[in-house]
Amino acid sequence: MRSAGGSVLDPRILHDILAHRAGKRGSPLAELTPGERDVLRLMAEDRRNSAIADRISVSLGTVEKRIAGVFSKLDLPDEAYVNRRVAAVLVYLRETMPGR
Repeated sequence: MRSAGGSVLDPRILHDILAHRAGKRGSPLAELTPGERDVLRLMAEDRRNSAIADRISVSLGTVEKRIAGVFSKLDLPDEAYVNRRVAAVLVYLRETMPGR
C-alpha cells in the first residue's frame, strides 16, 4: 500500500482503525498488547524491523519479541511455506477493513 515511497493511508488513520477493531470481541487483534498492535501496524506500512524500532523508540530486540508475540497470538505457524509476516499483515488488513 505504498505510493511514491509513502503510505497511501495516513498512519494516524491506520492507528485509529486498528485500535477500534482490536477492541471488538472475536477479533484476533483483541489478544495483542498495544505494543504488539503498534508493531503490526508498522509492519502493514511495510517498515523493516529497524525502522519500526526507530519509529516507536524501542530496541530491535523489543520489536522482534513483539513480532514473535503477534505471530503466536495470531496462531501463525512456523512453517517453511508460510511467510508469517505477510500472514500477520493480511490478518491486520482483513480486520481493519472499513465495514468490518
